Amino acid sequence: MMLPVLMALYILFPALVIYLCYRFPRINKIGAVVICYISGIILGNIGVLPDAVYPIQETLSEASVVIALPLLLFSMDVRKWSRLAGKTLLSMLLATISIIVVAIAGFFLIKPFVSDAWQLAALSVGVYTGGTPNLAAIKAALNVESTRFIIVHTYDTVISIIYIIFCITIARRVFGILLPPFVKASTNHGLAGDGDADGLETEQIKAYSGILSRKIVPGLAAALGIALGIVGLSVFVGSLMPKDYSTSFIILSITTLGIGASFIPKIRSIAKTFQFGMYVIYIFCFTVASMANFKTLVNIDVPIMLFIVFSIFGSMALHAVLCAPFKIDTDTFIIVSASAICSPPLVPVVSDGLKNNEVLLSGLTTGIIGYAIGNYLGISIGLALFNFF
Repeated sequence: MMLPVLMALYILFPALVIYLCYRFPRINKIGAVVICYISGIILGNIGVLPDAVYPIQETLSEASVVIALPLLLFSMDVRKWSRLAGKTLLSMLLATISIIVVAIAGFFLIKPFVSDAWQLAALSVGVYTGGTPNLAAIKAALNVESTRFIIVHTYDTVISIIYIIFCITIARRVFGILLPPFVKASTNHGLAGDGDADGLETEQIKAYSGILSRKIVPGLAAALGIALGIVGLSVFVGSLMPKDYSTSFIILSITTLGIGASFIPKIRSIAKTFQFGMYVIYIFCFTVASMANFKTLVNIDVPIMLFIVFSIFGSMALHAVLCAPFKIDTDTFIIVSASAICSPPLVPVVSDGLKNNEVLLSGLTTGIIGYAIGNYLGISIGLALFNFF
């Protein structure tokens, strides 16, 4: 009887978290992901979980990732990417190049001190071009151990807070030495012809309003059915691949088919699919956190911590250096950097800190591009480092 109750807890607890974040702004400032992680760690370390729960945890964590991926991708409008201003897209490209270079350099630096350092490089490329969904997907694709995953994400959360504070305080002055200032009222930023971000999906808690209404639920049920179909097809084809690469292929196949489905207007127009996908990611966060050993978390792993610091601030510094010859302005550089390193939810925080809403849409859109490419890049680079180094 205990196991069905725990299954229900894992699936329904994120709903309580979302409600609390929606109801209480101070709780929302902590963030749903962080609350799910903290709660999961507490649940997993207070001695109430039976030994028999591990298979449920493992199955639920793996299933939640593959189901969430297509749901997150259905609402993307890839055609809008072509309408991004040239320098914004260029800045995103340079940000991507920067994290790849820094992650590979970091891999060689920590390889003598950390086992399976290639996994850290893969995770950093995925999360610092996309976000938590990419991090979760790459964990599944490369069989990253749950405790290590939690350590990486915990350190990432702490260092990212410092990074955000830096972005909204002194980053403009620091990088203004190298980059030109932003010119207000320019038409060269954001999406041509669009005056707002209504078409873009974010993880903002208010976006969950009405998700259980009669108008929304049938569409989400259909989206879930399509997502399960994509997962089933990908798993079948993946089973035909060599065993060592089958999981990676499944994740990349799901990503590709999810993007492909977004080109179908009826699928892309289904309301709240992104929020539904993020809810499933919250289930993943709560579940996988309950698998972590608290004793391992409290003992700081210095090489991994330094690797995360190097990945975030090293890639930002290299990004700025690469932007300089192309005269990309400071605000565009900062907002694109934030969208890559922290993903879309924190883009409004940075644009507000910069007192520049003109770059908001650029940051949101490049962040969504990151969601789409993060899995391909992270898994590819991780496997390359594993096989050749």
